[in-house]
Amino acid sequence: MRTVLVTGPGGAGRTTVAAATALAGSRRGARTLLISADVIPGFPSATEPAQVTGTLWSVRTDSAEHFRGELLALQDQLSAVLGLLGGNRLDGEELTELPGSDQLALLHSLRRAAHGDWSRDGYDLLVVDLPPLREALAVLALPEQLRRYLRRLLPQERQAARALRPMLAQLAGVPMPAQWLYEAAARRDAELAQVQAIVEDRATTLRIVAEPGPAAEDALRAARTGLALQGLRVDALVANRVLPRHSPDPWFAALAAQQDKCLDHWREEWAAEAPPVEVPHLGRDPQGPDDLIALTGADDALGLSVEGRAPGRAEDPWWIEESGAPEGAAGAAGGDGSEAPHAPDGILIWCLRLPGAVKKDLQLVRRGSELLLTVGPFHRIVPLESALRRCTVSGAALTDGVLRVRFTPDPDLWPRTG
Repeated sequence: MRTVLVTGPGGAGRTTVAAATALAGSRRGARTLLISADVIPGFPSATEPAQVTGTLWSVRTDSAEHFRGELLALQDQLSAVLGLLGGNRLDGEELTELPGSDQLALLHSLRRAAHGDWSRDGYDLLVVDLPPLREALAVLALPEQLRRYLRRLLPQERQAARALRPMLAQLAGVPMPAQWLYEAAARRDAELAQVQAIVEDRATTLRIVAEPGPAAEDALRAARTGLALQGLRVDALVANRVLPRHSPDPWFAALAAQQDKCLDHWREEWAAEAPPVEVPHLGRDPQGPDDLIALTGADDALGLSVEGRAPGRAEDPWWIEESGAPEGAAGAAGGDGSEAPHAPDGILIWCLRLPGAVKKDLQLVRRGSELLLTVGPFHRIVPLESALRRCTVSGAALTDGVLRVRFTPDPDLWPRTG
């Protein structure tokens, strides 16, 4: 299944472009599902998939209902504890969703769509209308972050000692975690792993929607490093609401010239990874499928990338080079779990593309088997390949938009040969 995640700076029309992308995919014959938290004119507003056209369905996420359902289920699991404490149960009608529940509801809908909960036949194309760009990056990083928290707080290997918990509780004088807690954590981890697999899948790409102008330029420049840090693949930069050129009105012409200047910058900066696609301004807000078809144009511009991009080294989040080997040489390992190279006599170099990163905003910490990376407002904890875990960090450099961390094999950890 092909998945297109649509986001962009706030107010750029990302929901409209997401709907137009879904419609373009369905017109090519792909069974398509559109997920959005917003009401889209001309589309059903149902919280279960509803048919829009012959091959297009849409569903609206209901974060309030999802929050109530999750909290009531947790309350049922804790019923025995609540009874001992004399707690009073909450009714669904008195629950008001908390901040952040919309993000979890979106991830839940993404998992359900990708794993056939909503369709026996499945979908060929899934289009997801994400929140604004900075928030979208945080949402897409959540599965990996939450799984790490669960592994640290409730390690599954501790379940082996569950038969000893009553005795340990008496010796320690504190209650031990109940079995249901470990089981609940395991279920959550499995669900989060499914969503993380969707985000990291080679058939999943991000589509960025922005209205050409100085504010959008600044927003995209700031977010570009975060996209690379998370290993997210961008298939297109959609320049939305592009004004007609050569207007006789001086005020209108000045706005169009400002857009042209911004578009020239985007063509230069994004051409290699996400060629800009122009979507014209209709002169009004789109009101239904017919207007969305008009946005795609005769060449069906928003459907050009529906089939996805071929996997390649350029899309690997990170890779490993042997000292002195050119990038892309045989033996380099990507961040996709492929086998790392054998330790050379010299060093291994762990590489990550960080376009737009500035050295003063970069922080790098090695902690056990992980690298803690911070680039400006963006943060990620990256697990190291097995080969690198047997090395020590001997230096790092940021050159031409690529971070290179040098690892020297630890003689005490590498087996001697010969």
